[in-house]
Amino acid sequence: MGVVLALDAGTTGVRAIAFDVTGLPVASAYREFPQYFPQPGWVEHDANEIWDAVGVVMGDVARSLEELGESIAAIGITDQRETVVVWDRATGNPLHRAIVWQDRRTADFCDDLRAAGALDQIRCATGLVLDPYFSGTKLNWLFTKGNVNPSNDVAVGTIDTWLLWKLTEGAVHATDTTNASRTMLLDIRSGEWSSELCDLFGVPAHVLPEVKPSSGRFGTTAASCPLGQGIPISGIAGDQQASLFGQACFAPGMAKNTYGTGSFVLMNVGTSCPAPVEGLLTTIAWSLPRPDGTIETTYAYEGAIFATGAAVQWLRDGLGVIATSGEVTALAESVPDTDGVVIVPAFTGLGSPWWDPHARGTVLGITRGTTSAHLSRATLEAMAFQTRDVVDAMANAAGFELDSLRADGGAASDFVLQLQADQIGVSVSRPLVRETTALGAAYLAGLAEGFWSSLDDISTNWALDRTFVPVGDRTRADASHQQWLRAVERTRGWATDL
Repeated sequence: MGVVLALDAGTTGVRAIAFDVTGLPVASAYREFPQYFPQPGWVEHDANEIWDAVGVVMGDVARSLEELGESIAAIGITDQRETVVVWDRATGNPLHRAIVWQDRRTADFCDDLRAAGALDQIRCATGLVLDPYFSGTKLNWLFTKGNVNPSNDVAVGTIDTWLLWKLTEGAVHATDTTNASRTMLLDIRSGEWSSELCDLFGVPAHVLPEVKPSSGRFGTTAASCPLGQGIPISGIAGDQQASLFGQACFAPGMAKNTYGTGSFVLMNVGTSCPAPVEGLLTTIAWSLPRPDGTIETTYAYEGAIFATGAAVQWLRDGLGVIATSGEVTALAESVPDTDGVVIVPAFTGLGSPWWDPHARGTVLGITRGTTSAHLSRATLEAMAFQTRDVVDAMANAAGFELDSLRADGGAASDFVLQLQADQIGVSVSRPLVRETTALGAAYLAGLAEGFWSSLDDISTNWALDRTFVPVGDRTRADASHQQWLRAVERTRGWATDL
């Protein structure tokens, strides 16, 4: 039957993974690409450098598959969602660096919209909050302060759209409902672009991609693709929705957390779109075609945490506390606690449940006895605290307590997941295949092409690596979380006080 290839275009690098019918990886490759920080709070990528990285990993995996005698049945794409690219349709050249989801340059514009009373309209239609995180305000900036003229020759899209365009040599300009639902321009109930919101953000409809279901044929690869011509591209989803799908969270109430550059908790809430709730996002989890040709959309609550793995990168690159990210766990485990140190990694503001773009990172409790080990442990504890904040808000919104959490991502170490279980007070399960974001994209593509026949096939593939159960003193866990909340309050609104 061959394999299904997933292209996972993340925030700091691109990964290509080929999966067999059992959902196990048979070949993979990874390549980082540069990050650009033109001003404090600004984060950009070069879209051509992302495409170059995709070309490298596709070539590497193609060679591995050739040695194995495997063919590619379909391609799935998953990406970093809210990051936006704008390019010339005729030349295919980007007209500006991509503005990354972490970027905060539109915080004041969000404040202006909120003051003008636009929040309720946006929340009702999109399930999102007014925050620079989402694509709509970034596009507004590009078409105003970024000096990009939104002419008929201009195309825009999230990274999935950009890669689809390049893979098909410009034949397809499309996205899926999950990525579209993160732009702040899509009505998540109708699954169509909102003309009212496009007008509000100054984004003309002609620059936007076509919106399609998450599973289904988008197009086929062109002759210039390193994988060869004619391979179906049949699944697309934003990274966090792809992870929820890859974790087989198909029943309402099932939830997962991905520990990556940021961390994202998603809970399946079924096929009826719920009303917006304070502190959380309502988003499209995926949309699948039914046998009768209609489309069924599943929704999710989401809590977005902007910096978890990024905080470890800060220890490595910013402070030089560690030489490699892999060293942080051993260093953190070398001390029994943080000795009162708390780190709030609000480098680009706070996400759920606070939604404060003006918050900034804070380190509190330092003494002469503070060491790199204490800083390392405080950084990893911040991952668990931030997730607890989101899980608490999610349980309140859903009306029931979470009974377990599925975890994945590069930062989902034994140490972090034990901290997590102790903080949220329920078991945390990690699957055997941790790259569930790529796996979810592969599943969506494979379903469309008959590689997998049903969601039951996918659920059967899910295999447990390890479950972490709460073992710590609950009183102590609650006390440390209360100290964390005190620290969070000291970060709030900091940038506006300068």
